[in-house]
Amino acid sequence: MHLRHLTLAAALAAAFGAGPALAQAQAPACNGTPLAYPVAKKVDQTDDYFGTRVADPYRWLEDANSAETKAWVDAENKVTQAYLAQIPQRGAIRERLTQLWNYERYTVPYKEGGRYFYSRNDGLQNQSVLYTMTSLDDTPRMLLDPNTLAADGTVALAGTAVSPDGKLLAYSTAASGSDWNQIRVRDIETGKDLDDHIKWVKFSSTAWTHDGKGFFYSRYDEPKEATKLADVNYFQKLYYHKVGTPQSADTLVYDRPDEKEWGFQAMTTDDGRYLIIQASKGTAHKYRIFYKDLSKPGAKVLPLIDNFDAAYEFVDNVGPVFYFVTDRKAPRQRIVAIDTRKPREGAWKTVVPEGRDTLVASHLIDNQLVNEYLVDARSSVRIVDLDGKPVRELALPGIGSVSGFGGKRSEGETFFAFTSYTMPTTIYRLDMQRGASTVFRQPKVAFDPAAYETRQQFYTSRDGTRVPMFIVSKKGLKLDGGNPTYLYGYGGFNISLTPAFSPANLAWMEMGGVYVVANLRGGGEYGEAWHEAGTKLKKQNVFDDFIGAAEWLVANKVTSPGKLAIGGGSNGGLLVGAAMTQRPDLFGAAIPQVGVMDMLRFHKFTIGWAWTSDYGSSENADEFKALVKYSPLHNIKSGTCYPATMITTADHDDRVVPAHSFKFAAAAQAAQAGGNPVIIRIDTKAGHGAGKPTAKQIEEVADRWGFLARALKMDEPATVASGAQ
Repeated sequence: MHLRHLTLAAALAAAFGAGPALAQAQAPACNGTPLAYPVAKKVDQTDDYFGTRVADPYRWLEDANSAETKAWVDAENKVTQAYLAQIPQRGAIRERLTQLWNYERYTVPYKEGGRYFYSRNDGLQNQSVLYTMTSLDDTPRMLLDPNTLAADGTVALAGTAVSPDGKLLAYSTAASGSDWNQIRVRDIETGKDLDDHIKWVKFSSTAWTHDGKGFFYSRYDEPKEATKLADVNYFQKLYYHKVGTPQSADTLVYDRPDEKEWGFQAMTTDDGRYLIIQASKGTAHKYRIFYKDLSKPGAKVLPLIDNFDAAYEFVDNVGPVFYFVTDRKAPRQRIVAIDTRKPREGAWKTVVPEGRDTLVASHLIDNQLVNEYLVDARSSVRIVDLDGKPVRELALPGIGSVSGFGGKRSEGETFFAFTSYTMPTTIYRLDMQRGASTVFRQPKVAFDPAAYETRQQFYTSRDGTRVPMFIVSKKGLKLDGGNPTYLYGYGGFNISLTPAFSPANLAWMEMGGVYVVANLRGGGEYGEAWHEAGTKLKKQNVFDDFIGAAEWLVANKVTSPGKLAIGGGSNGGLLVGAAMTQRPDLFGAAIPQVGVMDMLRFHKFTIGWAWTSDYGSSENADEFKALVKYSPLHNIKSGTCYPATMITTADHDDRVVPAHSFKFAAAAQAAQAGGNPVIIRIDTKAGHGAGKPTAKQIEEVADRWGFLARALKMDEPATVASGAQ
């Protein structure tokens, strides 16, 4: 491990050069000659929002299929690739990333029909391979290798569901990173696919009936081929597919033609009796719950909770009693038992009350509830009986994150994963009776975790809110303001950022970089109140939290503006775009990835309308006023010195359509003062990020760290000395 680390240090030293120690890092500057960017024409397009006229000169870039847009994309990619090719460190970084990525990775096993199933990647496989075995001592048998579905690895396994008898596998695939899925059925014994082929599936679960004869799934109507990656998605429908029949014969189980924005997720209970339907509206964690008694032929779908007032996550049932995790009257969540025979709220039984920490998930295994909590964005697992009486707290290896805990009420075992910033994801088997966990699969990565440290730091945001962040680096970090630092954030949609291992981030730290994750409002780290504090008219809180983290890092000499880079993807790309336009003086570099950059028109494409639950909509006067104040596209100011910026997107991103990044790049290039580059990296046969082949991930990260090595002047001697220790 030590030799491989020195190999990278030596390669970087050769690329960087050698010399005396670096003096105090300087603030960002706009010296140098600007790049020659492709010409992006401006059109006379303005829109009237409640009497305010807003120009949109790059509207034409929304048409990804036009000859003009394609020509602009080709020209931009040429500029970007030429710029990246001149970075001498990129080759050494790519080589080291390839070494670090080359380790075995496993998913958490689950058991169905007397078989175990899990996925494994041998290291550099583009997609992980699905295996099955009849016992934990059995030799695993390959069941499905997605790498055979496309030569370049761009077809990914998006989901799997095994029939209760363990005979059939329903699996969904996604091509080129698109959200559109197709479902096929495989005979587990023979490994052969049946004739079943389900299309136009998106944002869907797959739920088998107890007899294994068919499954429930959600789909949209067939879109137009030419515009399927941009058209708005409305009117999702829930269907039942009987194995061995064509999709045209599928039975419509539930839809709401009166509610175009409703979506449906189906679950079947382990006892096979009930179909549970979780109805959502947009991305808000507020659901309606319907159910159907599958033991009664012709039974209707009945409402159990018929208003979008709170989150309700189905855990399991004991006969007619359903268990849910909910934030109804409990922002940090509780567990309730609802008897379907008397479902009024006054009759609900609180099994696990709301506590100081945030309850994020619960699983019913061996007649015990395994409850996952977040304690200041770190995992804690507590097990109680069905009356809520504590059984034990699960001992974890350290500060990190857990996931998994699948299983059934009748089973005595479960599996979970644990990971941290310095510990690769390790899979454990938990004996529910003894409470003992043992390692099932543990990867080996060519690095020394003892050389790194993670600390949690709390800081104060603009309005006085206490916000946590994780700071990860090599041990012995010098607080001299000269450390290249990558500050990452998200801050939205109730999503929590918790510790996780990444070979990409490890390579950054080997280069002498500091990796920082800020747990901003808008996320779910402290429950629904924390989430709501970063939504709609309060969205600016998220950006203030992020900027506050940056200011703390500078004030405490972890880094300085000229050495500080910011990054984030999707909603995190919006975060980076807002931060760099509000405080361009604070950062040396910015990497907004697949970001939501046009906050006035995001709802007009694919599933963008669903995000209004977090963002609001420009079609509402008060929300328009808030949106236009921070929308990255609309806050670019001509003649401003923006940090070195690499925008990333992909041609098959049908979650956040690439038009967001196209328009932002064109506007930022036109506005940039001085020589800091503003480039856009447009990937092909790729989407929003899910299912991206390993080879593409390595290339993208090599470009990211290479770009930052140049932007943050990591070729200066102090960084080399730090990297070679």
